[in-house]
Amino acid sequence: MLSLGSVKVNFMKINPLYVVALKDEVSSEFINEFDVLITGVGKVNSTYELTKHLAENKSEYNLIINFGTAGSNYLPPGSFVDCTKFFEKDMDCQPLGFEIYQTPFEEDTKLDFSLGSIYNPIKRNLTCFTGDKFVTEDLDYQGIFDMEAYALAKVCKNFQMQFISFKYISDGADNNSADDWNENISSGYKKFYEIVVEGILKQD
Repeated sequence: MLSLGSVKVNFMKINPLYVVALKDEVSSEFINEFDVLITGVGKVNSTYELTKHLAENKSEYNLIINFGTAGSNYLPPGSFVDCTKFFEKDMDCQPLGFEIYQTPFEEDTKLDFSLGSIYNPIKRNLTCFTGDKFVTEDLDYQGIFDMEAYALAKVCKNFQMQFISFKYISDGADNNSADDWNENISSGYKKFYEIVVEGILKQD
C-alpha cells in the first residue's frame, strides 16, 4: 500500500488545479474563473491530459482536486463524498500470481492519499474503484465506481502531488445507472462549489 501521509506539506495558501472529465459537470463561470483541466472520459484521456498539464505547470499548484460523478451500490444518489483511496478496478492478473487490482511488478494495489492532505472538508476518506466500463450490473462488493480517479491519483503519485477526489453519487451502479447518470450529471456542482470551493476561497 502506498501512503503519502509521510510527506509533510506546509503551504500557507492552497493553489488548486481542478480536474473534471466533462465540462457539463461544472458551470461555464467556474471554468472561466478558476484553473480547470477538462480531461475527457476514461483512464487514458485523464492520464494523458493531467500528465501533459503538470509537466508544463506543476509549480503553479500544491493540490490537485478532482470532481465528478460516480456510481455506488451502497451510498444513495445525491450523496457528496470525498475519496482518498483508489483501486484500478480493471486490473486482474491473479493467474500470474498478483493480487486483484495489482499492476504486475508494482508493489501497490491501492493508492492511498488519506493521510497528510492539506485540504479535505469532509474527511470520510472513502475508496473509489476506477474502470473503463460504466457499471450497470450488480457486484459482489460495495464500492464507489468512476472512470478517472485512479488514473489521476497515479499521475499525482508520480509527480509527488497532493490529490483528492470529490464525488457526487449520480446513480446506483445498477441497471438504471445510464438513465440516472444522464439525469444527474450536473446536479452535484452546487454541492461541490459550496462545500469545497467556497471553503478554499475562505482560506485565502
